[in-house]
Amino acid sequence: MRVALVCPYDLGRFGGVQDQVGKLAGWLRDDGHQPVVVGPGVGNDPGVRLVGRSRVVPVNRSAAPVALAPRVWRMVAEAIADADVVHVHEPLVPAVSLAAMATASAPVVATLHADASTLMRRSIRVGRPAVRRVLSRAAVVTAVSPVAASVVSGITEVRLVPNGIDLAIWGKRPKRPGSVVFVGRDDARKGLDVLLGAWPAVRRRVPRASLDIVGVERLGVAVPGARSHGRVDDDTKRRLLASSEVMVAPNTVGESFGVILVEGMAAGCALVASALPGFVHVAGSAARWVAPGDVDALGWAVAGLLDDHAARRVLVAAGTERVARFDRAPVLAGYLAAYHDALGVNAVRRAPTARRRRLTG
Repeated sequence: MRVALVCPYDLGRFGGVQDQVGKLAGWLRDDGHQPVVVGPGVGNDPGVRLVGRSRVVPVNRSAAPVALAPRVWRMVAEAIADADVVHVHEPLVPAVSLAAMATASAPVVATLHADASTLMRRSIRVGRPAVRRVLSRAAVVTAVSPVAASVVSGITEVRLVPNGIDLAIWGKRPKRPGSVVFVGRDDARKGLDVLLGAWPAVRRRVPRASLDIVGVERLGVAVPGARSHGRVDDDTKRRLLASSEVMVAPNTVGESFGVILVEGMAAGCALVASALPGFVHVAGSAARWVAPGDVDALGWAVAGLLDDHAARRVLVAAGTERVARFDRAPVLAGYLAAYHDALGVNAVRRAPTARRRRLTG
């Protein structure tokens, strides 16, 4: 099956959607299919069709690198023309995904990833007819979580297919006593400043505590017991997670899923995380939950787990059981089912009336 995986965000920049699109392309290829990734960016990567440079647009307390030039529409149409199925990620995001939704001649599967801001949700309610027209182009609409699905509640039917990881490449290793790890971009909503505000209290209660910060290069000032690794490769990230006792996700807003929680569970970390609905959906009983932005509660939760081996063991066991649902096999199966259903819907739509009656039974 030739599958065009359309991503609206710059493929050369780190981001959750780009990461999932790349993983899915690899899984499809391993399963004998022919994926091609379509999105903004520059370069000449095999298996990728780039459709122009991106510009960074502030949205949802983050920064979205999207392509907005008018020529994007023609380039996207050409890139997806030979696909059997077009899988559009974030179908409401301009311009690449919207162009794919508008120009695809093959069956379309659309996947919603984000938790929209209050302003965006209001805009969707006001523009409900336009949103419905866009999504009606998709034979199947999926979302990575109930939070992402709620963005189009009442507009279209949505099935859940979560984000995933390849559990086979995640291993556990001896833990460094007192070790804490944070993984995330340097966006305000990722909550690093909340964690740094809580860190002095953690160190007072647990003087041996150490903090590894992955994905962010700046600390502003020297932070006792903390070191910043900046961007690292996947092997280094897995090693740091697997050797840490506690992983902290202090995000403040705007998270629909939380792949980092899945990775933390796969690495055998005890989790401390903000009680955002998308996070709770992913980790459930495998995390100790705190109110978003509550510095004091975060400090007590982290220090308390570092001092309580039995509590960590309970959380790790819960995470080991829970993470299986996010492995590549069930995630890929969910998307392959969506592709086959989309092909079936498309066949019914195109069949003459008599044949349509036979196809639908």
